[in-house]
Amino acid sequence: MSVAAQPASGEQPVTYPPRRSIVAWIFFDWSAQPFFTLVTTFVFAPFFASALASDPAEGQALWGYATGLAGLAIALLSPLLGGIADKTGPRKPWIAVFGAMLVIGSGMLWYARPGSPWAVPIALAGFVIGTIGAEFATTFNNAMMTRLVPPEKLGRLSGTGWAVGYLGGLVSLALTLGLLAADPQTGKTLAGLSPLFGLDAAAREGDRFSGPLTALWFVIFVTPMFLLTPDTPRSDVPLKEAAAGGVARLKATVAELPSLPGLGRFLLANMIYQDGLVALFAFGGIYGAGVFGWQTIELGVFGILLTVTGTFGAFLGGKLDDRLGGKPVILGAIACLLFACIGILSLGPGQVAFVIEAAPATPGDGLFASLPEKVYLGLGLLIGLVAGPLQASSRSLLARIAPPARIGEFFGLFALAGKVTSFLGPTLVALATTIFASQRAGLAVLIAFFLLGGWLLAGVKVRRS
Repeated sequence: MSVAAQPASGEQPVTYPPRRSIVAWIFFDWSAQPFFTLVTTFVFAPFFASALASDPAEGQALWGYATGLAGLAIALLSPLLGGIADKTGPRKPWIAVFGAMLVIGSGMLWYARPGSPWAVPIALAGFVIGTIGAEFATTFNNAMMTRLVPPEKLGRLSGTGWAVGYLGGLVSLALTLGLLAADPQTGKTLAGLSPLFGLDAAAREGDRFSGPLTALWFVIFVTPMFLLTPDTPRSDVPLKEAAAGGVARLKATVAELPSLPGLGRFLLANMIYQDGLVALFAFGGIYGAGVFGWQTIELGVFGILLTVTGTFGAFLGGKLDDRLGGKPVILGAIACLLFACIGILSLGPGQVAFVIEAAPATPGDGLFASLPEKVYLGLGLLIGLVAGPLQASSRSLLARIAPPARIGEFFGLFALAGKVTSFLGPTLVALATTIFASQRAGLAVLIAFFLLGGWLLAGVKVRRS
């Protein structure tokens, strides 16, 4: 049944929807996460760098430029569309439109066949379309949060959503590695089986099938949200009128930020540290493939372990958020990410901590046999542990401090703050990789993003309710 929050004196009680509506909303994260787990990070991106691009460094550069292009489109449109949604009301139609882009872009990845002259353009186009769809659908889903639970429960709701999302990514990755994607040399999956549906390991069909699987997964598991979660009521404002006033509202909102204590600085900090996190995830699998020669099996196991720690981290971060507040959780996560970045840069195939020599792995040694690989694995698990709390606490912190009547508009700005430099971060990584012909040089730029983002957030004054 619905729950009524206790109102302040003279205010009407706020009625929140029943538990099934909240669970259905949480399953949006489950439905969308495979795009980020399978496509962006652990399966398709490393496949692109190792099998479609001419070499891993070029693959990292091309992937960075594509990520930057998608980020630029999202940055330009997010606040405008969020403002339109605030005026017209419902969020679900927008989620449906951009969810369709996620499905179409993911489906295109199947056609990126190694050896085809169109493989690289198809892969990059599908990735850009799918990324825009996934990010915008998430923006409008986030804007529904404040109608689901009281403010004091937003941290737990956001953290639970991220945790369930990580779990969905884990399950989809385990299915891909155990039943679909096979080692090109042995023709067997991680479970020692031949790929389902007769997928050809030599043609890397299992890796490419991660795209269609992502699309199908989203369609199935996003459906409960559309059926069970209540939407914002429709207003009388026509779409054309809302669109016409969108730019003016955006300008007015940006001009108003100085009068909203802490909000402007928080959005700027979020803009920077989220960009560093997105780039770190985007290139994590590619880095492992290029530096250590990891193939689908190694990358998949790495992804499973990282996702497990991410799930626990998101649950723990949600509880810490409600107990300590979002700001301490975010700052702690940024400190851990800085440590991980410096540690990753210190590694090479036969090197740890910049100067310590270590024997590289030799064929037949098994998974993660060398010391540098083990250290990289440990740093990856640390990244997974703190990434969920960083993202979930950022989302709940905004939901607490933004004006309630304009939550969609400010979540549009939130998406802008997370994306306005997203074309810059991956592009700088790509440029550094190209200039120095080194993947390590490309990742070095991310340290500056975390340092600056943490410094800005440290100066934000947040009043606990």
